[in-house]
Amino acid sequence: MSEQSEKDAGAARTPVLSPVDRVSESLFGLFMALTFVGAVSVAESGREDIRKLFVAALGCNLAWGLVDAVMYLVRTVTDRGRWLTLVRSVRAAADAESGRRLIAGDLSRVGARFVMSAELEAIRGRILALASVPARPKLLRGDLLAALGIFLIVVASTFPVVLPFMLIQDVGFAKALSRAIALAMLFVGGVALGRYAGYGSWRVGFMMAGLGTALVAAVIALGG
Repeated sequence: MSEQSEKDAGAARTPVLSPVDRVSESLFGLFMALTFVGAVSVAESGREDIRKLFVAALGCNLAWGLVDAVMYLVRTVTDRGRWLTLVRSVRAAADAESGRRLIAGDLSRVGARFVMSAELEAIRGRILALASVPARPKLLRGDLLAALGIFLIVVASTFPVVLPFMLIQDVGFAKALSRAIALAMLFVGGVALGRYAGYGSWRVGFMMAGLGTALVAAVIALGG
């Protein structure tokens, strides 16, 4: 794929992952680890049980981190293939109006409201001016780095929640500390999402922490 084609295909993304991708993957891994922590029984858990907890939580996040990374690559190559299909369809269109309709149909419902006919024609002109079009969608080095980033984020989010059990002998205190760390991470993640989306960072932070509290309460109610 040529440099110009990569840019037009949307390959030139923000480095590795966008803020919402990073926060979302971190929160996903955090919720997964939190369900394991909720299953720890203060009265019955010994050091061997804690070791098993750590192994189980890490193994689960390793598996889901791998699944998320692979699905990211599948989604990326699928989106890129959709773009190539659009390019070929526009180039093969019978006339300019048909090409503009194809482009408009590929826009989101919201985006289509803000794009005028002249802008659609400008996009069509850029598509026609492409020096070369790849025969098939390809994964680039940046895509593989992004997938690796997703995997590492999901796995790394396990450690802050499970680490208190590895360092503190008192299981009850370790469980309380683990939950406090998890809620703090949820709050920080919510603040980051709120700031990125423009919804009010503190409000979203408290909402995310509240969601985590509800999850912990549900786990306890179910016997965790």
